[in-house]
Amino acid sequence: MQKTKILVVDDAFFMRKLLGNTLMDIGYSNIEFAQDGYEAVDKAREMQPEVVTLDVSMPGMDGLEAIKKILQVSCDSKIIMVSAVTSEKVIRQAIKHGAVGYIPKPFSRKDVENGLKQYIHT
Repeated sequence: MQKTKILVVDDAFFMRKLLGNTLMDIGYSNIEFAQDGYEAVDKAREMQPEVVTLDVSMPGMDGLEAIKKILQVSCDSKIIMVSAVTSEKVIRQAIKHGAVGYIPKPFSRKDVENGLKQYIHT
């Protein structure tokens, strides 16, 4: 778990902090953060994360647009949406664009653990 690279993308500082702390509690330590889609694309190009947790609603480039751009620069990344937007239409769009999973906010530690378990190969 230590070596797994995770990129947490959310425009809300407290959500980045909460998700980062949850991931550390689970045992992940190689975590980077981005506050919007543009920064996420740059960081994904740089670090080639195994997993990206991505919010849907962000100013500038939203999560749905960011999925496509992240996968262009880091094609092996597994993108898991973490969002309060739980519309079936939005979830289907995210999966269609390349996301592999969806964790609704508010989330528990167990939600995050289960959401990552199937996509991270340790």
